Amino acid sequence: MYLLGIDLGTSSIKVAVVDVQSQQTVASVQYPESENPIISLQPGWAEQSPDTWWEHVQAAILKANLSGKYDPKSIVAIGIAYQMHGLVCVDKDQNVVRNSIIWCDSRAVPFGDKAFQQIHHLLLLASQVKNEPDLYEKIDKIMLPGDFIAMKLTGTISTSVSALSEGVFWDFKNETISSDVLNAMGISETLIPEIKEVFSPHGALSKSIAISLGLKEGIPVTYKAGDQPNNAFSLNVLQPGEVAATAGTSGVVYGVTDKVAYDPASRVNSFAHVNYTAAQKRIGILLCINGTGILNSWLKNNIFKGQTYDQINAAAAAVAPGSEGLLIYPFGNGAERVLGNQDRGAAIKGLQFNRHHTGHIARAAQEGIVFSLAFGMEIMVQMGLQLKTVRAGYANMFLSDVFAQAFATTTGAKVELYNTDGAIGAARAAGLGAGIYKNTSECFGGMKVLKTVDPEEKNSERYQEVYEQWKSQL
Repeated sequence: MYLLGIDLGTSSIKVAVVDVQSQQTVASVQYPESENPIISLQPGWAEQSPDTWWEHVQAAILKANLSGKYDPKSIVAIGIAYQMHGLVCVDKDQNVVRNSIIWCDSRAVPFGDKAFQQIHHLLLLASQVKNEPDLYEKIDKIMLPGDFIAMKLTGTISTSVSALSEGVFWDFKNETISSDVLNAMGISETLIPEIKEVFSPHGALSKSIAISLGLKEGIPVTYKAGDQPNNAFSLNVLQPGEVAATAGTSGVVYGVTDKVAYDPASRVNSFAHVNYTAAQKRIGILLCINGTGILNSWLKNNIFKGQTYDQINAAAAAVAPGSEGLLIYPFGNGAERVLGNQDRGAAIKGLQFNRHHTGHIARAAQEGIVFSLAFGMEIMVQMGLQLKTVRAGYANMFLSDVFAQAFATTTGAKVELYNTDGAIGAARAAGLGAGIYKNTSECFGGMKVLKTVDPEEKNSERYQEVYEQWKSQL
């Protein structure tokens, strides 16, 4: 028996197939090979096509099937992880009404600011209602990207408390959909899909889709979660005090607490974690920096043309910590919550033409990403989280020794890097949701620490000095 995990990312779709018994990953693919573009029709806007996501999901599954390492008809459950906060709107025939407004879109900032002042909440749907009333009238259901993919697989639309909390639709005090938010923004509760538990059946694979993908009809989708709660699950970060991190297109630090804690300035956000229940609160406190891996990608495409990420990392490693005074600020991917919803734009400071070369730029970019995460982590510490050990998948920015070491040394946290990713985690979670695994412990038998990075004492003072310089010019 096998489990299928789908990770709907901003850049691409990742699919993993995991053997139930051995917990080994027998196939892991990405589609497309090039990064999926973000549609930005105006400054601060960010959209993607849900129909394109669906095309890429199907292509990724078929690509995995071609590996020949498993029988596709032996897949018994499907789990889905997805980029958080994206707004997908469908009509009564389940046709997409418009492109998805995704997580790094900034157009709702003024609406959110007004809502925050009125009811201390933020709602991403506001710009849709005010600016596109004709399209709004066609909407039958609103959902998140993973809900959309599950709908395409099964024909069933559902959501969860965890998902609703991503859109600030959940009232934690009363354990119900927030009527305050809906009423304040003039949104009907009928637009909200049926609520189901995260680890539970969310529909069964339809006959037509099963035939086109070479899978067995009726396979249940038994798990859906936003990419960051799912990344935490993938790393077995489920209990208070445990912390996960990731550094893909955006950079995230995600810590779990058993209290409904929140930042009064809303610079970091609190969500219902995947294992949240009314009786046993598990709140994920999420710090997100929009412009992390996308900065590295921008440099690769525009400064380091023709070079691989390994070559860029080698160039960064050849430069001493601190990049000889060059500072980079990675805030070039929309409004940053940690900066109070300001869209500052990226910046390079201290550049000297006779002193700095591309290696300095490579290192300063990675250090700037680390410093932006450290800046947000200070807020999380103020909220009571202890960031002594951080777990991450050995992927994306954490493949760079410079980045991993700078992260550990600047924050003072030991970094543990594991052999997992979002798609693998979604596959394991599907096994839990289907009852194949009896508990979370059974899900993680195949997970191993690949590398541990401890804070580096010899460069600790230097990193703190540079970090303070970085903050002083922020």
